[in-house]
Amino acid sequence: MSAKSLLVVIPCLNEEKTIAAVISAIPNTIKGINRIDVLVVDDGSTDSSVKEAENAGAYYVSHPRNKGVGAAFRTGLNYARVHEYDFMLNMDGDGQFNPNDIPELLAPVLSGEADMTTASRFKDKTLHPKMPAIKKWGNHRISGLVSILTGQKFYDVSCGFRAYSKDVIRTLSLLGNFTYTHEAILQTVFNGFSIIEVPLEIRGEREFGKSRVASNLWRYAKQTSSIIGSTIISHRPFTAFAFIGLFFGVIGISLGVFFMYHRFTTGAFEPHIWAGFSSAYFVGLAVISLLFGQAAFMFTRHHKITKNEMNLLVDTILQQNQKKD
Repeated sequence: MSAKSLLVVIPCLNEEKTIAAVISAIPNTIKGINRIDVLVVDDGSTDSSVKEAENAGAYYVSHPRNKGVGAAFRTGLNYARVHEYDFMLNMDGDGQFNPNDIPELLAPVLSGEADMTTASRFKDKTLHPKMPAIKKWGNHRISGLVSILTGQKFYDVSCGFRAYSKDVIRTLSLLGNFTYTHEAILQTVFNGFSIIEVPLEIRGEREFGKSRVASNLWRYAKQTSSIIGSTIISHRPFTAFAFIGLFFGVIGISLGVFFMYHRFTTGAFEPHIWAGFSSAYFVGLAVISLLFGQAAFMFTRHHKITKNEMNLLVDTILQQNQKKD
C-alpha cells in the first residue's frame, strides 16, 4: 500500500489564545495515513498567532493583509495541490472543533465512501449546539437553499470542519474571499463528487473574540448570496439564465394578457398601449436570457472538457515520473 499524506489547513486571524492548543491536539497518527502535516494560513494577524503556531510545530503561510477566510482557505488548497497531498482537512483555530474528531471526519474519504465530508451540527438533533436563534435560523435557511440547488439534502452547509480527497483538491476552483463553505459544496456536487455529512458535537460559539464571517448577519447574507449566485452562473449557466428568463417571461406574458383583455373588452388600445410594448420588451428579454444561457452552457461544457484533458495529461506525466523514480 502506497504512503498516504494528509494536510490539515487552519485559516487563522488573531488566534494566539487558542491556536497552539488546537495544533497540539491534532492526532499524530491516523490509520491509513503515513504523514500528517499542519499548515496555518495567517490571514493578516496582528498578534502572536504565527509565533504560537510555529512553536507548536506547524508550517505557516502569511498574507500581508487580511483578505478573508475564503482567500485563506484557497491558499491552503493551493498548498495541498502543489505539494501533492492525498487528503486535506480544514478546521478553525478558535477551538470550536475537537481535533480528536479528525479520524471520524476523515474516515469516509479514506475508505472511498465519499469524496468530501463535512461536519454537521444539525443532522443529529442530540448534537445541536447552543447558539443564537437568529444564527440557527440563518443556517437552516441557507442549508435549504443549497439542498434545492444541488438536489441533495444538507443539514449544515456552513461548518468549517471538512475533509477532501485528492480529486476534489485538484478540481476545486474557488473565487470567493469572504467565505468558502457554500461555494465548496456547490462546486463539489456540480463536479460530480459525493459528499457525506458527519454529525459531530461542536461548540456553537467561540471562547474568545467574534466570528469574522457570521458576526454580521446582513453582511453574511449579502456576501454568501453573491458567492452562491456566481457559482450557479459558472457551473449551471443555463439553469441560472433560464430562471432569469422565466422571471422576465412571466412579467411579459402577464402584461400581454392584460393588454389583450383590455383590447377585446373595450375595442381600443388606449390608454394601455404601454402594456403591449412592455409585454414585447419583457418577452424579448426572456428570449435573450435563454440564448445567453445556451451560449454560456456550451462555453462551460467546452471548459470542462479542456480541464479534464489537462488533468489527464498531468496524471500521465506524474505516472511516468513515478515509474522512472
